[in-house]
Order: sequence, then structure tokens, then C-alpha cells
Amino acid sequence: MDEGLDLDAMLERFRDRAEAVKKRNLPPVGGEERQLFIAQAQADYQDFAIIGDAEASLDDGILTLTIDLRPPTGSED
Repeated sequence: MDEGLDLDAMLERFRDRAEAVKKRNLPPVGGEERQLFIAQAQADYQDFAIIGDAEASLDDGILTLTIDLRPPTGSED
């Protein structure tokens, strides 16, 4: 399985999807439908961006995504 899976390319596709969501045009809807569309776009962006920022490894057929969700600690001198 790991011979055919390019982890860097997979993560790049998620980064591309996150950017595509940011550039997605709002359809001509209003009211509640508009709010639902915006909420879904925000969730899509968050999900794609999180996975796009992951470090991936494939060991013995197990794909592991390591995602550091800790807040930035400021400057590291």
C-alpha cells in the first residue's frame, strides 16, 4: 500500500482544498440558507487546513497524521 501513496502529495491536495474553500463564491441565497452555506464553508476550510498542516507517516500499513493543535508559544529564542 505504501508504494502507491504519496503522503506529501496527499497533504498538498488538502492544502489546495482549503485554499479553494476560501475562494469559493457564495451562491445567490439569503437568510438561513446563506448562513448554513457559510458555516459549512468554515467547517470545510478548518478540516482541510488541519489535515494539510499534518505530518504524515505510513508504518506497516498504518497511516498516522500528527497534528499539533497547541497554541503558538510565541518567539522561541
